[in-house]
Amino acid sequence: MKKFLALTMLFCLFATTAFAASVAEERRQIDELHDKALAKLYEKYPHARRVINQCYAYATLSNSGVKVLFIGSSQGRGGAINHQTGEKVYLRMKELSAGLGIGAKEYNLIFLLNTKDAWDNFIIGKTRFGASAEASADDGVSGGTIEGAEYVAPGVWVFQMTTKGLALEATLKGIKIYKDKNLNG
Repeated sequence: MKKFLALTMLFCLFATTAFAASVAEERRQIDELHDKALAKLYEKYPHARRVINQCYAYATLSNSGVKVLFIGSSQGRGGAINHQTGEKVYLRMKELSAGLGIGAKEYNLIFLLNTKDAWDNFIIGKTRFGASAEASADDGVSGGTIEGAEYVAPGVWVFQMTTKGLALEATLKGIKIYKDKNLNG
């Protein structure tokens, strides 16, 4: 019985260590994706660095998706940083789409969160994204515009940067962004 108890405790110790290592590794991978997304954004839109540094908070999500005929889906992971509190939250994203299309792509979404309410709603998954035809948005700081960003919800703008692939689609999408329970605990 003592041997069984000792083996069980040893197994639990190794399982906990392996889980901790995988959590640390996944956080490191997400941090690398975060840095790459920002580097690509700053390369294409150098003024975005100033806007991100001045906004209340921001988030990056690296995603991959497939669209075949009438249905499609994407999933991603990323992180959000609150400039006011220093809080960092790891995120997951799921997207479902319906409509005509075909293709596959990898892409980054960089969200600008300009208010505490926008941050709070975004982090708890309460933000509802609406369609927009705008090609630029007010930066909320100097009255300028952010080339390439779209207004998607109250206090929230987003850049979308395709990194690989090609997709042609006309769809309605449902997006859910939520805290990653495994990486934030």
